[in-house]
Amino acid sequence: MVTFPRTLSLIRHAQSAGNVANDAALLAGLPELDLALRDMDVPLSELGEIQAAALGEWFAELARAPSVVLCSPYKRAVDTAAIAMKAGGTDAPVQLDERLREREFGVLDRLTKVGIEARFPEQAAARAFIGKFFHRPPGGESWTDVAARVRGVMTDLRRGYPDQDVVIITHQAVIMLFRYVLDELTEAELIDLDSREQIANTAVTSYASTDGFLRLVEFNDSSHLPAAETTDASDRSVAPR
Repeated sequence: MVTFPRTLSLIRHAQSAGNVANDAALLAGLPELDLALRDMDVPLSELGEIQAAALGEWFAELARAPSVVLCSPYKRAVDTAAIAMKAGGTDAPVQLDERLREREFGVLDRLTKVGIEARFPEQAAARAFIGKFFHRPPGGESWTDVAARVRGVMTDLRRGYPDQDVVIITHQAVIMLFRYVLDELTEAELIDLDSREQIANTAVTSYASTDGFLRLVEFNDSSHLPAAETTDASDRSVAPR
């Protein structure tokens, strides 16, 4: 019988240089982020490295060491995993999975809302009409595209890690889509959740297997971080909030 993992913990990467650039662009009303890097190469900020080390406390306090740590191949996620696991004395195998990468923004990459409305007004109008769940920017992905990735990951977890403890380090949009898939949310329910909750950097969302299903235990928990180190900026202003 194929079953779910015993526990599944979803963790957002620590604060990145992209988060910092996004905040600065929004504050200044700029059309574009001042960041000359591919999204997959964006490193952690100095605060992000501190947050990742603090996440090590969460690893150290686990009742059981994870069977595996699955990780987005983006640098900010990989570095979060490496720093946190070293700080927490965790030596579980780390597997990179491209399905856990950030949502791709296509032609809208690095643009703020101001920049999108100025340079791609037709995309701003399309998103407003279609809605953020289904809108797919040219060269990018919709939330439904990310949901399809998540469903593939869950199929592999049931086959490869039944009754085991799995940790995933990934991105805000991906975690929201795990909630959508695992909690069987509707589009409206997900949009409402997204409007109310901003996932903090290194926050933990946990599920446990009960009666043959994964049930939500905690969502967006950043209690391992001192209040002064808690941040929750989006990776992009057009990213899920």
